[in-house]
Amino acid sequence: MAIDNLLGEFLRARRALTRPADFGLPEPIRRRSPGLRREEVALLAGVSVDYYVRLEQGRDRNPSQQVLDALARVFGLDDEATAHLYELARPEPRRRRARNRPEKVGPGLLRLLDSWPHTPAIVLGRHLDVLAGNLLATALAPCHTPGQNAVRALFLDPGSRATFPDWNAVAADTVAGLRAAAGADMDDPRLTDLVGELSLKSEEFRQLWARHDVRNRTTGTKRFAHPLVGELTLDFETFTVNSAPGQALVVYHAERGSPSAHALALLGSAVATDQHSEQRRPQPDVTARDAAEQRTAAEE
Repeated sequence: MAIDNLLGEFLRARRALTRPADFGLPEPIRRRSPGLRREEVALLAGVSVDYYVRLEQGRDRNPSQQVLDALARVFGLDDEATAHLYELARPEPRRRRARNRPEKVGPGLLRLLDSWPHTPAIVLGRHLDVLAGNLLATALAPCHTPGQNAVRALFLDPGSRATFPDWNAVAADTVAGLRAAAGADMDDPRLTDLVGELSLKSEEFRQLWARHDVRNRTTGTKRFAHPLVGELTLDFETFTVNSAPGQALVVYHAERGSPSAHALALLGSAVATDQHSEQRRPQPDVTARDAAEQRTAAEE
């Protein structure tokens, strides 16, 4: 994953996704590449072709605010994507990276998750690793299991397509969310390894990552297909964890009185029953077992 010209990569990706017809320009059949030509972008943004080429090639890394705003307008960027464009053009000085420091969820937040037996909730890390999740969240979707990476599970676990009826939309949002979380910090070794692995193993991930979409969904709706309770349509809210920068708490909920609320309640009851059965299951008599092993050893 190249990191020396992130601005140029972003501009090329967005140029390829911008349709000439949106600006009343003809779309010749024999265009060598999709989207706008460089000279068309320069014309629409009010800059010289040579200057825009230098931006894409990384030979000019100091575009003005006016130029950035004009490019955002040409490419139809929303506020979040425009902020990402600014971040790539004017990256903050890099801080010294802590080595091998695992992300941990605070004990208070863990207790909060466990206190929500009827509300699926997970905590995601900087690279969308599932750092924590309550029992209902894990029962709702296997990719919510702590220890997994949500992006890897989505693209490499064949069962994910059965879990999410709208898999294509979920995949696009997840990749855009990963890029939004990464920002301009593309030399993070953990991110580099993850993107490299998925780019090799999943053509769909590679294509989505190449789009350079940036989207951090803080609220929305997601459909789940569960083998026990059927389909659920759940809303979700995402909250930043102020005590741990980079972590996010994702909470799912169903509309009151809806079929999805009923299905979620059924799933919660099943989870509670399984947990109760596990707690009541007789534990092996360690003392007796050890004594038996000692007698066997003595006889031998």
